[in-house]
Amino acid sequence: MTAQAISKYERDESMPSSGVLIALADALGVSVDYLGSDSDITLEAVEFRRTRLTSRREEARVEARVLDLLERYLTVEEILGLPTVVRDMPRDAPWPVLHDLVEAEQAALGLRVHWGLGLDPIPNLVELLEERGIKVLSMPLAGIDGLTARVRRDDRSVASVIVVNRQDWGERQRFTVAHELGHMVLEVARKLDDEKAAHRFAGAFLMPAETLRAGTGRHRTSVGWNELFNLKRIFGVSVQALAYRCKDLGIFGNPLFRRLFDEFNRQGWRSPPYREPRAMNGEEPRRFERLCFRALAEGAISESRAAELLGHPVHELVRLMDEPPGMEPASTDA
Repeated sequence: MTAQAISKYERDESMPSSGVLIALADALGVSVDYLGSDSDITLEAVEFRRTRLTSRREEARVEARVLDLLERYLTVEEILGLPTVVRDMPRDAPWPVLHDLVEAEQAALGLRVHWGLGLDPIPNLVELLEERGIKVLSMPLAGIDGLTARVRRDDRSVASVIVVNRQDWGERQRFTVAHELGHMVLEVARKLDDEKAAHRFAGAFLMPAETLRAGTGRHRTSVGWNELFNLKRIFGVSVQALAYRCKDLGIFGNPLFRRLFDEFNRQGWRSPPYREPRAMNGEEPRRFERLCFRALAEGAISESRAAELLGHPVHELVRLMDEPPGMEPASTDA
């Protein structure tokens, strides 16, 4: 199809045929119902975190998929009468980072204080953000670690969204989510690197300085694998992120830091897919699914509507609704 034809579809001057509609839905990775709906939500301030160059076509496909998922998410919230705009952020946000990346560290501590997290490691980062009003979506992304965006409906700010790559391993996903949160709450001066500021925020948010120093001591000239991997498990981060954080805090000096990264390179952990031993499973966002099952259980939506929202066949939805997790269907063999 031509660019002119697509432009007419976008301006509502022409309607695609059913065959064209199916082809467009397939290319964008969304449902035909989504393309045919009168959606009033748009993405703004979309920021991709790329691991390699991606085409505008791939980015458009990701944006369409995000809008499709968000429209379903906002729909079930409206059905249940839940607010979609509320985001629990302190009055000080966004925090300015004007002179030094240490200011990003202070912002991470400020957000922890506002959310009442103390200095303990965060067991489930995705659940925490969704409880605080930030939508988190997990989907396969090619060449993209994650993205942030604002969602607007009828000229009203509706929600902030973070999208994470479902194909990444757990520790990498957690750091990506914390990094994207940093982009949301920091206002970085042009003379500073906003990516480095978000990295510093993520490290400080996941590994508070006081807690990390309590586990490692204030200055180290050597460290063993067993200790590193125990700390990795406690904080839910990669050993590479842990080493960077210890360097930022002066716990590891440059000689130890270089030795560690030479070994990380030899082990292949610095190359795609960057996966380390003892990797944790990813943290799947579950709030949208819980809301759909809640709406179904309360009779606010039908089984077919719940299946449509969740993207499951009705028979699979019924099984998920009625069976405790981990139960296998009974055998029908004689």
